[in-house]
Amino acid sequence: MDQTHASSPLAGAVHDLATEVVLALRSGDHLATVCGAAGIDEENRTGIAAARVIGADLLLPSVLYGRHPHPGDVAVLDRAVREFPPKPDAPAATAWSHWHMISTLQRFAPPPQGATGPGTAVGTGTAVGTGTTVGTGTTGTYAEPDAAWLENAPWQSFTHQLSVLAPLAVPAAPSAVQRAAADRAVDLARGFVRAVRRRDWLQAAGAGRWLAAIGGEPATLGLERGLDFVELMGGHDPRVTLHVRAARLMAEARAR
Repeated sequence: MDQTHASSPLAGAVHDLATEVVLALRSGDHLATVCGAAGIDEENRTGIAAARVIGADLLLPSVLYGRHPHPGDVAVLDRAVREFPPKPDAPAATAWSHWHMISTLQRFAPPPQGATGPGTAVGTGTAVGTGTTVGTGTTGTYAEPDAAWLENAPWQSFTHQLSVLAPLAVPAAPSAVQRAAADRAVDLARGFVRAVRRRDWLQAAGAGRWLAAIGGEPATLGLERGLDFVELMGGHDPRVTLHVRAARLMAEARAR
């Protein structure tokens, strides 16, 4: 574990996991294990907590390259879902992150016996992306949280919340959060500029990732150059690089 960027074992594990995700995104190597390279397995309590922080981005290379994830990474993410469910009074962003982790696990899970077609939720028979409830064989069902609070949030708060939920900014993963982002692309663009001016590189990277995922940003924004600058200034944090790399891959896919 690289302790040079870590103020605690958990921070170090988050740093290591994010670094390995970035390496996988750069190489496109779908056979490499993110968790194994970071020295984390499903029995590592600190590693499981770090996987909860990284969230569904643990499997982001597989999502963006359309390949099956390493079983060890799936096992760690599944353990994180089971070990750290949101409390009843948890913030909405935490509930959404948990929902998306389950949804992502189901994206790669084989359909239950007797079910047909890809994307069928394990243990529920509900197709991911067509309903509002997701679940796995170990976690049961988990309804899509409410997102009405995003509709009238000030653009500054909206950008902050969306940056926290940047792991939801992936292709073919419809949700109320993604629809809210698409409806408020201009507000996200304003928030991106504000975050850059405030040197909040993580928020800027998250907002930029959303803009790359949904499109619709003003042509005058210069998102590509903006992301280059964000990575240059904030790239010491692998979470920033993760979001920037994800944004570039999605922008490239949209351009094809």
